[in-house]
Amino acid sequence: MTDNDVAAVTRTEPGPDTLTPTPPVARVGSRWLVAAAMVLAALSLRPAIASLGPLLEEVRQGLGMSGTLAGLLTSAPALCFALFGVGAPRLARRVGPGAVVCAGMAAITLGLALRPLAGGTAVFLAVSALALAGIGVSNVLMPVVVKRYFPDRVGPMTGLYSMAISLGTGLAAAVTVPLTDALGGSWRLGLGIWAMPAAVAVLPWLVLVRDRSAAPTRVAAAAAPAEAAHQTPAVRITRSPTAWALTVFFGLQATGAYIAMGWMPQIFRDAGIPAATAGLLLAVTMAIGVPLSFVVPALAGRMRNQSGLSVLLGIFGLAGYSGLWLAPAAAPWVWALLLGVSMCTFPLALTLIGMRSRTSAGVVRLSAFAQSTGYLISIPGPILVGTLYQHTGGWGLPIGFMTALLVPQVAAGVLAGRDRCVEDEL
Repeated sequence: MTDNDVAAVTRTEPGPDTLTPTPPVARVGSRWLVAAAMVLAALSLRPAIASLGPLLEEVRQGLGMSGTLAGLLTSAPALCFALFGVGAPRLARRVGPGAVVCAGMAAITLGLALRPLAGGTAVFLAVSALALAGIGVSNVLMPVVVKRYFPDRVGPMTGLYSMAISLGTGLAAAVTVPLTDALGGSWRLGLGIWAMPAAVAVLPWLVLVRDRSAAPTRVAAAAAPAEAAHQTPAVRITRSPTAWALTVFFGLQATGAYIAMGWMPQIFRDAGIPAATAGLLLAVTMAIGVPLSFVVPALAGRMRNQSGLSVLLGIFGLAGYSGLWLAPAAAPWVWALLLGVSMCTFPLALTLIGMRSRTSAGVVRLSAFAQSTGYLISIPGPILVGTLYQHTGGWGLPIGFMTALLVPQVAAGVLAGRDRCVEDEL
């Protein structure tokens, strides 16, 4: 994000499309509409990725992909999130965050609807990138929507939409293979069916964009003087050590998550577990995050220092990877469960984005920087795993690499969890 963008999002000009609080609304139902829109959007933020893992082998064969190219495919989400997420603040400043999220849902719908029609790898990647672009801008702006409309409930509302993300991920992982079988065994139809939930998610955001009274609540308006008092000069967010710690933490947890979503079903399949069961195991990994994605942010919101949560989740990840490396077929459900708990670093990172800044403008800057740069950090991981798998013919070295990433992830989480705000460091 450029200095001009930073300066723009820190202005406090009045108007319904600015990122700072606006006058209170008369209609109490607006917050309920925003909450419903957030949940429906969150349900559609991961099926484009999670549905691909269980069918990755079929997609590779159908499109003639190598292992390295398949690794590139599993890294495409992180690349697109980084490229398109960095522009989200500028778009939100011009047309409002609600309009950008609405456009994001439409892009997801179109991309997923076109993906089954791809005749080659290049087209498949292009239409996937369209869907991922919609996810990328929505990723960045969801914490902004929470801070803007629910400044008094950052933890619970972050938990609500991150729980919906986990639910959408788990459902996509669990039912993609059975749906594909029910639709005649075509992986194209099995992937394309996920355009439907995204299309439904567009509707409430259309209402919010059209309804100009759906502005932030009285609580947000009451917070305006406090936000104005804490506005910071237009300086680079990169000068904040906490912002960097949170960025590294976000990037490394994303690396682990996309490696798991892209390759964990293949690890189980190579261990002799049927494809449908491998998809269910990924679903368990993602589904455990449904309740925990609500619990972890709520718990973090009550704590002044969240460093201990990062350490605890890292221990679960170490145990899960150890089992996956030593005996993947011996207790696959246990390994899937342990890894699912460890991946609750994602809702923790989202919560920290909302807690490490005092103002809505600060959250915009921190969210854009932490997520865009964090996703850039995560890009090499899935590619390297695919390359190691192709050249070694086994999973020992790739899983060792995944395990090693937990060390800097926990260290960054400890630093990001300290009780401080980026405004103080800037």
